[in-house]
Amino acid sequence: MLNELSKLGKTKGKRVGRGYGSGKGGHTIGRGQKGHKSRSGYSNPRPGFEGGSMPLSRRIPKLKGFSREYYKIKYPSFAISISMILTKFKSGDTVSRNTLLEKGLIKKNVFKVKVIGGSEVITQKFVFEGVKFSSSAKALLEKAGCTIK
Repeated sequence: MLNELSKLGKTKGKRVGRGYGSGKGGHTIGRGQKGHKSRSGYSNPRPGFEGGSMPLSRRIPKLKGFSREYYKIKYPSFAISISMILTKFKSGDTVSRNTLLEKGLIKKNVFKVKVIGGSEVITQKFVFEGVKFSSSAKALLEKAGCTIK
């Protein structure tokens, strides 16, 4: 039954720009009157192009000096609290960037790790390698007897 149905012919769109009889504009064919967009071979100008006037990116004043923002984005640092270390590590474990990565506390693009303190009472003893500390965290860890390399 479905195989006996005849196919409907696809209607073609209007033939634009083939004289006044085409029903669309005649010689301008919907491109307006004059200007860059009415010519053949037109393509959109580059981003930031403002028709020949000085673009905004060149008009605004440039800031002097050097920014470290690039390095902050490329080599991000991460602050980790002592309470997070206490939950994931056992007494006597070594805490370094690699072990923090294995435990899932930091992401792989983090290169600098800083341990920040809190109000926790530390009873475990850890070995810290290649990690920076805040002054309060360092005081807490040295008081607990942790070794810092």
